[in-house]
Amino acid sequence: MEGAMVLDESDDTDFVKFWNAVLEPKFTKYRHILQGGLSRHSAAVLPNLPLVKGMKVLDVGCGWGDMSVQVAEIVGPEGHVVGIDCVDAFLEEARADAAAKGLDNVEFRRGDAEIALPENAFDYVIARFGTMFFANPVAALRRMRLALRPGGQMTHIVWRRREDNPAWQAAKDITLRHLPPPGDDADTCGPGPFSMGNQEMVTAMMESAGYEDIVFARVDEKIMVGTSPQECIDFALAVGPAGEVFREAGAELADAKRSEIEADMRDFFESQEIDETGIWVPTSSWVISARNPA
Repeated sequence: MEGAMVLDESDDTDFVKFWNAVLEPKFTKYRHILQGGLSRHSAAVLPNLPLVKGMKVLDVGCGWGDMSVQVAEIVGPEGHVVGIDCVDAFLEEARADAAAKGLDNVEFRRGDAEIALPENAFDYVIARFGTMFFANPVAALRRMRLALRPGGQMTHIVWRRREDNPAWQAAKDITLRHLPPPGDDADTCGPGPFSMGNQEMVTAMMESAGYEDIVFARVDEKIMVGTSPQECIDFALAVGPAGEVFREAGAELADAKRSEIEADMRDFFESQEIDETGIWVPTSSWVISARNPA
């Protein structure tokens, strides 16, 4: 697994540095929303994946490791799961959670699939809402394929089109009524959450990366985006597409427009489904599965 390690932080790309310095504290603050929402999509997928005991599995962009832990329980003590992520704080939490469950068949390592992965080492590769952020998606997808043994399978979950994901896009549309779009030189988390929403384009990417038997399945899930309208607003302006617009507008302009943005967002969130746990807004993903040629 040494090939997947980023041993020296001086090797970090600007993208990795941005995640660790800027995005990690915001993601950690809203872990209860992010992990809860993302897990609704993987929960709809995991029971149907051909994972069996004894498999060796790689989880790319594992975040806090909750899906890695679930897969480790599926493959059992005779199997093994490696979760990689480029964010140190996420990995620390993942290791702590695995240890609390007493699992010794899962490990978490600092890695970047765009830079290096071991080859011919895994039976299955999975990724949940991580591949959309690859700066060089075809190259990274190819590395994921080469990490598989011949005939091995991969499944990654990505967001569908922005118009199918009001949980993320509606807040950005509201913010853009009041603030300019980020410039071409803006600091971002990568190509963006909807970069793999087009089925035809992603099929071409997967084919270019050498996969066969490419299959798309759609998952629609409402996710909780806050326990109250104010938390929904705070979350939207900290994380995701709206947060990027707000951040890149600059503190002076963003603060001047904040009250108007918040008023419009409050109207939107209060119009959504509300129950005793929070406010629920629709999302839609593609579950994309493929095979490394035998």
